[in-house]
Amino acid sequence: MKKKYRNITVNIADKIGMLNFNRPEQLNAMNQEMMNEIIDAIKTINANEEVLVAIVQGEGRAFMAGADIKEYGNQSPEEFRSFQERGLELYSAIENAPKPWIAAVNGFALGGGFEIALACDIILASEAAKMGLPEVFLSLVPGGGGTQRLIQKIGINRAKEVLFTGGQYPAKVFHAWGIVNHVYPEEAFKAEVKHFAQKLTRRSPEAIKQLKKLAQLSLSSIPFEQKIEEEGKAVTALFFGDEAKKAIQDFIDKS
Repeated sequence: MKKKYRNITVNIADKIGMLNFNRPEQLNAMNQEMMNEIIDAIKTINANEEVLVAIVQGEGRAFMAGADIKEYGNQSPEEFRSFQERGLELYSAIENAPKPWIAAVNGFALGGGFEIALACDIILASEAAKMGLPEVFLSLVPGGGGTQRLIQKIGINRAKEVLFTGGQYPAKVFHAWGIVNHVYPEEAFKAEVKHFAQKLTRRSPEAIKQLKKLAQLSLSSIPFEQKIEEEGKAVTALFFGDEAKKAIQDFIDKS
């Protein structure tokens, strides 16, 4: 039975799971209810074996303009701690998913919205998109891993600039800095995102799962030799699997 949500929509078709933020009047700002729905949807998509690739995007002019400040600013200490803990669960559910997640950034991706994009494996952006972490304007810092993921992706000096200024950066700047994978014209954005996702659905799901795991492992503090060992285990397991055997034989037969 298809689940009903108030603040998001979920659609699954052609091996692609689409999670859409749907509070356009609030620029998809995230309140507690919306956060809970997003976490539930991510887990549902991750558990669906028919879904090979997931996309998260926003309705209207924004991907997500961060937390709903009206609710966020009035939280009790207990509510604040719960909101932060659930936020970390959200980002982790994307980052540690067994399948690739694509952030389709169509407009503003600020604060927690940008942190969601940073947790994704691929960021595709419209030419109209603007991204940033403006928490400094509220005398705050990002609380969903934004500082650490940003530094991992663009280096400490550029990350400090983004964090210290709190500015909104055009997609083309972040593309040049290596955060955004591709920038597309507004009129072609949805079609290009779908085309990119469809391309990934034609790749081996098990190989993609292992590649994502190994890529994340590269950021860990374990010794380099152990990382190479894990890579060796992955390729060995895949090599002796039925999927690789068939793919290799098909390649040989076509040669």
